[in-house]
Formats: sequence, structure tokens, C-alpha cells
Amino acid sequence: MTIALKNLGTADVKARREAALERINGGPRRSSEPTPRRTKPLRRVTQIREPKHTEVLGPTPGIYYWIGLTVAAFVMLGLVMVLSATSAREVARSDTPYDLFVRQLVWAAVGTVGLLVALKVPYQRWRSWVIVGGVLAAGAMLLPFVPGVGVTINDANSWVRFGAFGFQPSEFLKLAAIAFLADHFTRHEHDLHLPRHGLVPLSLVAGGSALVSFLQGDLGAAVVLTAVVLVLGLIAGIPFRHVGLLAAAGATCGLLAIMSSPWRFNRLTAFTDIEGNKEHLAFQTWQGLLGIANGGWTGSGIGGSRSKLGYLPYAHSDFIFAVIADELGFIGSVAVIGGFGLIVWFGIQAALAAPDRFGMLLAGGIASWFGIQAVVNIGGVAGAMPVTGLTLPFFSAGGTSLFVSMIAAGLLLNVARRAVTAPRAGRPRRAHGAPRGT
Repeated sequence: MTIALKNLGTADVKARREAALERINGGPRRSSEPTPRRTKPLRRVTQIREPKHTEVLGPTPGIYYWIGLTVAAFVMLGLVMVLSATSAREVARSDTPYDLFVRQLVWAAVGTVGLLVALKVPYQRWRSWVIVGGVLAAGAMLLPFVPGVGVTINDANSWVRFGAFGFQPSEFLKLAAIAFLADHFTRHEHDLHLPRHGLVPLSLVAGGSALVSFLQGDLGAAVVLTAVVLVLGLIAGIPFRHVGLLAAAGATCGLLAIMSSPWRFNRLTAFTDIEGNKEHLAFQTWQGLLGIANGGWTGSGIGGSRSKLGYLPYAHSDFIFAVIADELGFIGSVAVIGGFGLIVWFGIQAALAAPDRFGMLLAGGIASWFGIQAVVNIGGVAGAMPVTGLTLPFFSAGGTSLFVSMIAAGLLLNVARRAVTAPRAGRPRRAHGAPRGT
């Protein structure tokens, strides 16, 4: 009897407990379900953004240091030579011999900032701006034709001046054309044999750039732009017959344009008889040769050149190499020429080791630009080529030339910093032990 009462009491307690749980949970609970636990209300979970991909660079290749050291040496030596070539002239014109040198120094400082920006930002990011840059550069080439804006210097209407600020648009066009074509040839890598993707864009850029430069009277810019664009087309893989056809057409048009003006024809052909034309058409070239001869093996020393004392026109810009040869001698001249050779050589190595096709074309185009312009300038000073009025990169006085050259050097260093030794994508390596052709 007592056991029955205990069991009844236990059953009554269980029944009341079950009823209480049903009221709490809002309904009957199955015996097989576990007792739910009271939890805190869920908070709204916000979307977690994944961190942006950080570029991881490998060991710095040696070509990066070679290019950087050569460019730094050129910029510093160029400042010294500009001061040496302009000090006597500036004393005669103003109270200080440092006016043009200070201006060149300011441009070198601005160019250093541009070089660092071009170096630090991965060059792939600049690719999205090549079309905008090309349009702006092409539009700037039309500014010299605007009255009140264009300025004529050295018989060329190729300068733009807004108050005290002036620049030469053709310098920006050189870099913009290289970047634009590098992007276009990369996007149509497998279709460059088709004229609409290879020959036609190459012709439009080369012909348009050369025509506008020639109309401005800047034959040197027309020659360099055409040559650089054609070399870039060969690097990209455009068929040689297409590039050769375009080169022949360009040379024919240029020759006809030169022969249409007797004054221009005589001026460009004066280098064939420098001594016979030394009193007029070849006066500048003759004085440059005298300056080179005066340098001898070791030179007259920094500041010792006499040709810059009113004998050599434009000693600080177009003919600064004559001052270099006079003051640094044969050894210094060979060092400067060898430095340009190093930039071109290591620029080609950076192009071959670039991680992608755009970097390869960008580095190859910039290296060819520096090499071609140096050859044309030094060839004109030495009397081996016609004088075209081109600057010597990193050396000649001229803020636009120095600024754009330093930005281009920064892009070249950018590609060289990311150089790889493994083959680029699309060119698989042959497996070890596999027969050739597999």
C-alpha cells in the first residue's frame, strides 16, 4: 500500500512537470526529443570582407639594380653637365649662373617623384589608363597649333606655354604610344597577322604621330616616334613584311616631304659635306666636332670646355654630348655611350623575363626608345647623321624630356623588379625525359 502511494506521487510529479514544460514550449513534446535549451536571440551577422590580395615579390633581380644605378648616374651627371654648359651663358644674361640649372634641378626632383610612383604602383594597374593617356597625349599634340598657346623654338612650333609653364607634347606622346600599342598588341596577341589588328593600328599610330610632328616642324620627334613604333611592332610579332611595307611607305613619304622644301633638304644633307658647309648649314655640327676633338682621351675637365663659350649653339640641349666629350674626353664619352647600351641591354633582359606579355612589350618599347633617341642625337653631334634637334635623354636641358624619361625609367624598373626566370604562360616546358616536339 505504501509502495503504491509512493509510485502514485512520483507519477503525479512527472505529470505536472510535463504539463509545465508543454505550457513553456507551446505544445506537447515528444518523448524522444531532447529538452531544448534557452538561447540568446541571434544577432545579425554582417558580411566579412576578405582582405585584398597583396602582391608578393620574389628576390630582386640584378637587372633591376643595373638599370637603377645607370639612370641615377645619368641624372646626376646630366645636372652637372647642364650647369657646366649654361653657367657662362647665364652670367652674360642675368646676375646668376644657376638660373637654368635650378630649373633643371626642380624638374629632376619632380621627375624623381614620378619615377617612384611609376615604380611602386604595379604596372598592370597602369594598363587601364593607357587609352585615356593616349587620347590626352594626342589632344596635347594639337595645342601648338592654337594661337597664343603654341610657341616656336629652334624653327619648330612644337612647344606649348601657359604663362611661365611650358612643355613639349611630343615627349608625352612617345610614352603614350608605347603603352597604348603594348596594350593593344597584348589583347590581340593571336591575331596580329590580320591587318585589322596588326598593320592598321601600327600604321595609324606611326603615321599620325609622324604627320603631326612633321607639321610642327619637329622632324626628330617624327623619326623617333616612327622608329620606336615599328620596332615595337616587330617585338609584338607583327609579320616582317607588314612592318617592312610600312617602313618603306614612311620613308618614301618623309623623303618627298623633305625634297619639297629646298631649305629643309639642304639642311638635312649638309652632314655629307660638313667642312664645305661649316660656315652656314653645318656650322653647329662643325663646332661640335671641334669640341669632341678638343677633349682628347681624358678631357679638359668639368667646366673646362671652351666650345660652350659662345662657339657652339645649343650646347646645353641638342649638342650637350659635344660638351661631355670635351670635358670628359674619349673615356667619358665611351662611358656615356656604354651606359645607354646597358639600359638597352638590361631593358631587353627585363622584357624577356617579364611575367606577362604587356610587361614584355612595355619594357621592350621603352628600351628601344632610349636606344634609338640616343643613337640619333649622338649621331647628329658626331656628324654621322643629320641634325634633328633631339634631346639626349637624362642629359639635355629640358624639363619635359627629363620628366618623361624618368617616368619611363620607373616603368622599366617596375617590369624589371617583377622579372621571372620561369617561362611565361602559354609556353609549357617539355617534361623531363619526353621526346622533343611533345
